[in-house]
Amino acid sequence: MTTRHALVLGGGGVAGIAWHTGLLSGLADAGVDVTGADLIVGTSAGATVAAQLGEGRPVDEWYRRQVDPALQGRELAPAGMPISELWEVMIGLHQEVADSAERRRRIGALALATDTVAEPVRRAVVEGRLMEHAWPARSIAVVAVDALSGRRHVFDADSGVELVDAVTASCAVPGIWPPVTIGGRRYIDGGVFSISNADLAAGYATVLVLAPMTDPELDIQLEAVNASGHSMVVSPDEDALTAFGINPLDPAVRGPAARAGHRQGGAVAPAVSSFWHG
Repeated sequence: MTTRHALVLGGGGVAGIAWHTGLLSGLADAGVDVTGADLIVGTSAGATVAAQLGEGRPVDEWYRRQVDPALQGRELAPAGMPISELWEVMIGLHQEVADSAERRRRIGALALATDTVAEPVRRAVVEGRLMEHAWPARSIAVVAVDALSGRRHVFDADSGVELVDAVTASCAVPGIWPPVTIGGRRYIDGGVFSISNADLAAGYATVLVLAPMTDPELDIQLEAVNASGHSMVVSPDEDALTAFGINPLDPAVRGPAARAGHRQGGAVAPAVSSFWHG
């Protein structure tokens, strides 16, 4: 294939959005701009950042919107069940249900049964994160999960689905935010299938994965990527993890997580430059 570079942006809540943005800005400030990748795969937090990068604005502009309170968009405090309870449920399901498809269906059932904010209220927040609401000309893939079947669904410009709806679906954390209705189906966070979904970049020669959260599926997915190319994974350093705090969905973590990401971007720039440019 003629395309060579792919950027994979994993899930991680509003902390993940901020860290992605800070890291990419720190890289760019160090002379390493990876935002022009031939393909950007976005899951949950990464879906928001993928859509933002698709607009073609300098990443520093998005960084300022994370660290400057005057520019920060409206976010909601987490609704639905307490985040600590959600983590306990997720851990329990991974321990009790061996079949991953059945586990996803149970998570979908939880999402459908939980009382959260109304869909339009949540959609408005995601819409406000973007300056443009049409699919970009460049190639981006946004990942969500069908709440009933548990199957992964990848939205792109050819899906016939509005960009804001696709991103909102990808960010629909089960038990916290409402499943998103698209074409009569209900969709939940793409991280329910995989926090990174890096296998969607298989076939690209150079694949950079930014992983705000640990993804149990990542090593297996990278086997597919590395079969025909090579990959590099960047995860939050200790300072970034501290900035994330105990609740990555808390809007208050945006500034600290973005600044930590920016510092880390500068620190990893030489290694990323060597990888990205070969």
